[in-house]
Amino acid sequence: MRKFSTYIIVLFGCLFITSQTNAQTFKLRGVVYDSTKTYPVISVSVLTSSGKGTTTDIYGRYEIEVTETDSIWFSYLNKPTIKYAVAKIYDNSRFDIALHVNVPVLKEVIVKPRNYKLDSLQNRADYAKGFDWEKPKLKASMGSGGAVGFDLEEIIRLFQFRRNKSAASFRERLLNEEREKFIDHRFSKAIVLRLTGLIGAERDSFMLRCRPIYEFCLYTGEYDFQLYIKECYEAYKLEKSDGWLRKEN
Repeated sequence: MRKFSTYIIVLFGCLFITSQTNAQTFKLRGVVYDSTKTYPVISVSVLTSSGKGTTTDIYGRYEIEVTETDSIWFSYLNKPTIKYAVAKIYDNSRFDIALHVNVPVLKEVIVKPRNYKLDSLQNRADYAKGFDWEKPKLKASMGSGGAVGFDLEEIIRLFQFRRNKSAASFRERLLNEEREKFIDHRFSKAIVLRLTGLIGAERDSFMLRCRPIYEFCLYTGEYDFQLYIKECYEAYKLEKSDGWLRKEN
C-alpha cells in the first residue's frame, strides 16, 4: 500500500513537470506609460511568476517570454503593480499599462535662428543716445522781436571738451562694432563651409585671411559675393600647395 502511494505521487509529479515543460511559451509586448497615458516610463521592471524579467527601454517598450499559466507584474521605484494573468490578456502583442507616476516634462522650447536685421535694430534702440550723438556747433535762433541769437545749450556743449571726446569715441566704437557684425553676417562660417568645405582651424585661418571690408559687403550682390569667396578659396588652395612644394624642395 505504501509503495502504491509512492507510485501515485511520483506519477503526478511527472505529469506536472511534463505539463510545465510542454506549456507553450510566447512573447508578450507592450508599452508602459505614466498616469496621463502620454509619456513612456523608462527602466520599469517587468517580472513573471515563472522567474523571467526585463526592463522597459527609452521608449517605455518591453518584451518578455511568458507562458499561458504565467502572471505578469510591473515594478517602478520599488512599487509593484497587481499581477495580471497572462491567460486573460486579450492582445499579446500590445499589453500597454499606465503607472500611477508623473513624468516631469519640460515645456517645449522653439529655437529660432537669429535675425541680423532685428538684432541690429535692437542694438540701435539700446544705444540710441550713443548713435544719435552729434558734434556740438553754433546754431542761430530767432528770438522775440526778430533778434538773432545763438543756442545757449550748444555754446555750453562746445566747451565740454572731455565729454565731447568721450561721446565721439563711444559713437565711433558703436559704428565699428555694427560694421564688424554686418561683415560677420555676410561672411559667415555657414556660407564658407557651403562653398569651400573648410572646417575648424583651417576655416578660421581662411576667413581671417580673406575677410572682406565693410564697403564690399554693403554694396556687393549675392552672386558676386559668393564668387569672391570661391576665388579666394582657389587662391588659398594654390598658395597652400605652393607652400608644400617649397617645403619638399
